[in-house]
Amino acid sequence: MGNPVKRCAVHREKVEYGSAPSQFGHVYLPSDGVAAGVTVRPVVLIHGGYWTTEFGLTIETAVARLFAERRALVWNVEYRRVGEDGGGWPGTGRDVVAALRALDGPVRDAVPDEVAAQVDWSSVAVVGHSAGGQLAVWSVAQLGARTDTCQIDQVIAQSAALDLERAGQRPSVRGLMGRPLDEIPHRYREASPIRQPPFDAHVVALHAELDTAIPVEVSRHYVQTVSAAGQSAELVVVPGEGHDAFVDPLSASTRQTIRLLGI
Repeated sequence: MGNPVKRCAVHREKVEYGSAPSQFGHVYLPSDGVAAGVTVRPVVLIHGGYWTTEFGLTIETAVARLFAERRALVWNVEYRRVGEDGGGWPGTGRDVVAALRALDGPVRDAVPDEVAAQVDWSSVAVVGHSAGGQLAVWSVAQLGARTDTCQIDQVIAQSAALDLERAGQRPSVRGLMGRPLDEIPHRYREASPIRQPPFDAHVVALHAELDTAIPVEVSRHYVQTVSAAGQSAELVVVPGEGHDAFVDPLSASTRQTIRLLGI
């Protein structure tokens, strides 16, 4: 995982960013403070799971703890999913936008003053896996990569659903959108990361080489397309692993994520 890092104890706190049951997240931070001169990077985690209630933010718990042990400030986000009131499109996407905006208020309020003073709010990273990668890129694009007090400078889309139009026949995508592609093509286009205008953050399409759920070609095509349109983006392929490696704290995919985050 790069240079040796002294692990620390971690504190977790539930923070609400809305009134619906799934509009909350977990903030993870070092519980023993941060040494003087150490910069704390904020990292937002957006879980995947086909946008459905079959999966929740706890699938990212082990990774969130690992990042916080390496002295990141982690905001692991839940959101309304297909099957919940207000879930599906566009409610699911709007929840993630609201969760990012919560960095300005509820999340920051949950951080002790002595830690907050060392957080670099001008270098927020947003990490999303699979369906969460779609939400990560889309929501950062909607915000123009900034909230009132934070600058998002990096998005890591892990084996992500980056082109909803090409994947429009998949049951999970149709479930998210609520209606078939040929009935609402404009809605699929508006929700698709590959269709977003360039924004001022660097996107890393980080893909597991052996992924059969979302082939690496999806990320390759995304990077080629958005780079030609002016978006800062790159493809990084992790050899020898599959789709679920990104939620395994011991995987090479997680080590690559840590390397990219610089934590």
